[in-house]
Amino acid sequence: MYARSTTIRGNPGSLDDAIAYVRDEVWPAVQDMDGCTGLSMMCDRETGRCIVTSAWADREAMQASAERVHPMRRHLVDRFGADDDLEVREWEVAVLHRGHPAGDGACARVTWSRGDPGRADQLLDMYRTSLLPRIQEMPGFCSCSLLIDREDGRAVGTVVLDGRDHLEQTREQARLLREEGVRIMGIDVLDVAEMDLVLAHLRVPETV
Repeated sequence: MYARSTTIRGNPGSLDDAIAYVRDEVWPAVQDMDGCTGLSMMCDRETGRCIVTSAWADREAMQASAERVHPMRRHLVDRFGADDDLEVREWEVAVLHRGHPAGDGACARVTWSRGDPGRADQLLDMYRTSLLPRIQEMPGFCSCSLLIDREDGRAVGTVVLDGRDHLEQTREQARLLREEGVRIMGIDVLDVAEMDLVLAHLRVPETV
């Protein structure tokens, strides 16, 4: 399974308009593309940061969709009042585990990291055995995912929780897990963000 993420930063006041565009126009168009297995959208309402992620059955389907997705991405940037400093990345879906479906008000904690590309499989094993069991015990746990780029060693992990209260309640626990990941997995944490999960239409199968 593969995924493409698009990160933009725009006007927070235009966020509801951008969400409506992705929900009502982008998602119906993308789900009809061959190999599409879903779409999600996360937003930070204070900063205007927005991440739209589409999931695909294989790399070929993801790459074949690029030309059709590009105009929708440009329209989203224009509609959101965003600058052209958007980031598009392609990932392998390495881990996905669900406890229960995310409902209204769900939030996500997103962690970007980088490790040794040559140790990708070893790092994934350590994530599954050392970190995942404790992540899924967090109060309000809905799901977690880990997307990786094997070429440059980058990864992005997302933990979805039932709501803002659980996000705040688990903040210290998440910090300790990140520190453990740095220590036992030898990774560098690049960024951490807490966001609202505004669209969750992923049909990616479980990997654990």
